[in-house]
Amino acid sequence: MSTVETSTCRDLRNYTTLRLGGPARRFVTATTSAELAGLVGDLDAAGEPVLLVGGGSNLVVSDDGFDGTAVRIADTGWDGPTVRAGQDWDAYVAATVAEGYGGLECLSGIPGSAGATPIQNVGAYGCEISDVLHSIELYDRTTGEVRTLAAGELGFAYRTSMLKGTDNGVVLSVRFHLREDGLSAPIRYAELARTLGVEVGDRVPAAAAREAVLGLRRRKGMVLDPDDHDTWSAGSFFTNPIVPEAQVGDVLSRIASVVGDDVSVPQYPADDGVKLSAAWLIERAGFTKGREGPGGRVSLSTKHTLALTNRGEARTEDLLALAREVRDGVSGTFGVTLRPEPLLINCEL
Repeated sequence: MSTVETSTCRDLRNYTTLRLGGPARRFVTATTSAELAGLVGDLDAAGEPVLLVGGGSNLVVSDDGFDGTAVRIADTGWDGPTVRAGQDWDAYVAATVAEGYGGLECLSGIPGSAGATPIQNVGAYGCEISDVLHSIELYDRTTGEVRTLAAGELGFAYRTSMLKGTDNGVVLSVRFHLREDGLSAPIRYAELARTLGVEVGDRVPAAAAREAVLGLRRRKGMVLDPDDHDTWSAGSFFTNPIVPEAQVGDVLSRIASVVGDDVSVPQYPADDGVKLSAAWLIERAGFTKGREGPGGRVSLSTKHTLALTNRGEARTEDLLALAREVRDGVSGTFGVTLRPEPLLINCEL
């Protein structure tokens, strides 16, 4: 087993964008896909609990840490449309744009590693990974085999796939459909179209779309900056809730009873229902930007109510307490249940 063991009891707060989390009992690093598959296979055979750590942007780790082996995925690099799982995602997006490709520009500025993007079908500004994915290379922990799965086999839906919520597979590399004309995908998101001065559906140079997306994300505290506590987060903490079709009328009536019949409620078509804006619901339930949690150690971002942030001295339980307060406040006010987007490791809401 060719791997580098960097430490025992390694503090996981150093490997998450929230800068939260206790120690792992053992911490190792895999620098190639073969090393990663072999290491996970050996740990599985030994019955050892495994926590895969990429960019750490989608992990909320308990203060007690993880009683097992944390495996840091550090295989980096890309060859055109194929990128290795441990590669920093935004660095890869920047490279594709610089090399004259389009397709990934609206996913600029998203923290984390490339291998994590298909797991939760990462999306932003009108684009989702499912729109651009060709295939993934996967280590199947149930069979011990390396397999290639096409996009259509991954069961994509809003912020999820068949890979989310299961430990059965380890993404080793990801392959995308890239546009060779240097133009963006059609701009679908109205805010982005306005920023670019174009109509929804237009295409623009990929570099222009990337810069516009980065600007929008920075204003919302969604581009990592070690000096800005608004970026000490897991990005959007809650997913936009999807209300089943049979409940839409009742939910909208309840919302209207709180905010008034004349207030327009942001809503979008979704499979078998309607998708509402979690940020809009949070704000109308009385949670404003900068709302503090226990002792002021955590707060909603001062730039975006959907991000829960560590103000520098927080513990994971502080963050979870604020998340519960927001979740319960929205549920009590509107009868809509918000669900967390990041993975909760050894902790729960």
